Amino acid sequence: MIQTIGTAAAVFAGTNVDDIIILTVLFLASRAGGVPRPWQIVVGQYAGIAALVAVSAAAALGLAVVPDRWVGLLGLVPFGMGAWGLAKAWKARRARGDGEDEVPRVASGVLSIAGVTIANGADNISVYTPMFRTVGLASSVVTVAVFAVLVAVWCVAASWLGSHGKVIALVERTGAWLVPVVFMVIGAVIVVESIFS
Repeated sequence: MIQTIGTAAAVFAGTNVDDIIILTVLFLASRAGGVPRPWQIVVGQYAGIAALVAVSAAAALGLAVVPDRWVGLLGLVPFGMGAWGLAKAWKARRARGDGEDEVPRVASGVLSIAGVTIANGADNISVYTPMFRTVGLASSVVTVAVFAVLVAVWCVAASWLGSHGKVIALVERTGAWLVPVVFMVIGAVIVVESIFS
């Protein structure tokens, strides 16, 4: 049991370390602009991870999944959301003149946050599937429970990282451009990694 918990924690941390960046950006946007709300970030993260685990479990049972080379195309989701947010920020700035920019609503609800989580973690399926296939039912249940606890830890850590006054002030000043650009970079990295993996 202890070995299963340790393995599950290591797998989750190794495959979701980049989620800290996304979650921190989301919590920063929430503090600076009010959207998305913290509960939407947490629920969206849980929904996205649950979807990844469900697809991996189904694949472990022998169901067909999307080939690995196509999984990277999910990176177009955060890239598109970032491009849309950037276009909205540019349009709003032109309408207002050179005033202060508002933080864009790149991911404004549970579904969009879940979508970003799935897109960012789609490559996790290639790790979770063989793990679920080899560990058996009891260990799989323990693994899912560990993942559930660690999602909460990730959200708390990202919220803490995004709670510093100087960081929030930076996002308030540059968030109209910073948040969409971060989403676009994350999306581009997902696509590029799938091409060269």
